[in-house]
Amino acid sequence: MAFAALLLCSAFTHKEKKAEGVYLFGIAASFNDTIVYFTPVQMVDSVKLEKGFLPQRAQYAYQLKNHIEATCDKSDYTCMIYFNESKAKLEKEVAKVKGKYKKSKYHLEEIADKEFAFTKPTDEE
Repeated sequence: MAFAALLLCSAFTHKEKKAEGVYLFGIAASFNDTIVYFTPVQMVDSVKLEKGFLPQRAQYAYQLKNHIEATCDKSDYTCMIYFNESKAKLEKEVAKVKGKYKKSKYHLEEIADKEFAFTKPTDEE
């Protein structure tokens, strides 16, 4: 009987394990063009921050750069990646970044989810 009570109580107090993953947002800009490309906030599964840093961060930037070069024929763009384990916190950062570009002469152009998605780099990359 005591075991059943313990089992019942533990079922209600058990916290669901947080899914591993990181939210990413990318932006591509150039000093030679007035268009700034950006991705929507995306979740990349199975990625875990290491001491607050995104492992293989440069590889995510290269994924976006390769996409911009291939689809927009823009080779002089610099790509920046923003990340956070919290989607809400990253969306606040996105609003700040977009706000800065909107105040300037740049035109923001979103890259649709169906056109581009970040993927976890393999160890060979």
